[in-house]
Amino acid sequence: MATVAEPIAVLSPLPRADGSATYSFAGYTITASANGPIEAQRRDEDPDEATVDVVVRPAAGVGGPSERHLESILQNTLQEIILVQDFPRCLIQVVLQVQSAPENDYVNTRLNTPGLNLGVLPALLQSAVLALLSASIPMRTTATAVSLAILPTSAAGSSATKIVTSFSPRDASLARSTHVLVFSAQGDKLLLAESEGEFTMGEWDEVLAEAKKICCQSSTDVDDALQDGMALDRNNASGDGPDMRGFLRSTVQGKLEDSLKWKAARE
Repeated sequence: MATVAEPIAVLSPLPRADGSATYSFAGYTITASANGPIEAQRRDEDPDEATVDVVVRPAAGVGGPSERHLESILQNTLQEIILVQDFPRCLIQVVLQVQSAPENDYVNTRLNTPGLNLGVLPALLQSAVLALLSASIPMRTTATAVSLAILPTSAAGSSATKIVTSFSPRDASLARSTHVLVFSAQGDKLLLAESEGEFTMGEWDEVLAEAKKICCQSSTDVDDALQDGMALDRNNASGDGPDMRGFLRSTVQGKLEDSLKWKAARE
């Protein structure tokens, strides 16, 4: 099996934001900032819960309809995981700046191409979650995301397909369908499922199973299961994508350890 490149994240790179993060994976680099809870303008006030505002800025130029669509998806998803009921009449703002994207992913610096529009979504969501954690904004759960594409096999005349995770722009242009799935940290809830293209229910079941392996089963879980004598195939258990749950955990743990170095030095 080919080695899967691991995502990279840096927490709190922006000194003037309540929380921030830079996330790089699959050719995308996103810088996110999170501020809040802050006082909302009167027209945006909700007497029962906080308002979540998401801004997506393209790598160059001014955002268009595709960015507004991504903002709507992200806003609805973040609204599900942030404890908005704890902050009525307040605003929580997340700004996502696309720093770089895979070659040919942008057309005139905007996300205009079907399929490619979904490709950036996991990076945007993952960077937003990391920024919220950096800002210590209370959440009921964290979230992990993955993108998958269903591609036809290269065999001539064959109707067989294969699933590619973290698809490239070339994969998206050849794919029968593209998908983005987001799971809660516990793996018990599918927070988001966005799909484009044509696919069968059988293919959807395969996409769901593969996405759940990547997002919900960390390498630590696999090691524990093997030690307990469970009949698991390590290759199949880890999937073809990165260990997103383990990545999120190790990133936050590393930041906490770095923040507590002063305490260890005093002791």
